[in-house]
Amino acid sequence: MDLGASGNDSVVTEFVLLGLSETPALQPVLFTVFLLAYVATLGGNLSILAAILAEPKLHTPMYFFLGNLSLLDVGCISVTVPAMLRRFMSNNRSIPYGACLSQLFCFHLLAGADCFLLTVMAYDRYLAICQPLTYSTRMSWGIQQALVGVSCAFSFTNALTQTVALSTLDFCGPHVINHFYCDLPQLFQLSCSSTQLNELLLFVAAAFMGVAPLVLITVSYAHVAAAVLRIRSAEGRKKAFSTCGSHLTVVSVFYGTGVFSYMRLGSVEASDKDKGIGILNTVISPMLNPLIYSLRNPDVQGALQRVFTGRRPPE
Repeated sequence: MDLGASGNDSVVTEFVLLGLSETPALQPVLFTVFLLAYVATLGGNLSILAAILAEPKLHTPMYFFLGNLSLLDVGCISVTVPAMLRRFMSNNRSIPYGACLSQLFCFHLLAGADCFLLTVMAYDRYLAICQPLTYSTRMSWGIQQALVGVSCAFSFTNALTQTVALSTLDFCGPHVINHFYCDLPQLFQLSCSSTQLNELLLFVAAAFMGVAPLVLITVSYAHVAAAVLRIRSAEGRKKAFSTCGSHLTVVSVFYGTGVFSYMRLGSVEASDKDKGIGILNTVISPMLNPLIYSLRNPDVQGALQRVFTGRRPPE
């Protein structure tokens, strides 16, 4: 434990991340599993991005947003897993205070942008299915860029606010975090000063970046479902629903894990469960997203085949 001074003014300058397991025999197994998961996530998301860039048929708003989502997924897993792999190799579990705050900021920046982008994608499906005549006008290239830019700006503001607020807290010890990355609930438990303001900020952020987007997504898809059910052709209904099913699956996984992560502040007993939820949020979800979006999408499948075989897309 590294302390800046002695006595009551002692300040923790580094934390110790316990990681997923303290059993030495499991370290090589966990290293292999998470290395493969990281490589698979990078490969899957970058393949989706390459397919979108290479296939003219995929140069549409829906796939523009999907490409941005793939970049966010790559960033999200890169914030947590490489550092965890280094700790598996070196057996050094300490993380400097500044590095811990940097990891916290980057994670909330990327996860927050995910929240808003998933909402934008739901709005895009609403316009495409419920307002097809004005879709090209309401979802022009400039508007697409603006929606992604605003999503990132809101997320940046929240991540910066949370990180600066956390930096005002005192950490006098203990300095052990029962997790594999730095996050707010676990750090709140270690603070020796009041966290009431921080918890209030996190609650407001959860409402603004979690509850509000989820409500907008639900409303969008309620309108989509009503519009699709009015389609007389069974084939038409199937095609319309197929463009929304993948997105709804991703939303369910993302918001399901997020709710469990941040709605149980102050629960020390839940720390081991938090690790499992953290794996779902930072590893499993980014790894599954490319599979979910390509599994039932013949356009993406065809584009991926052309990327891997080097064939040119049809004119």
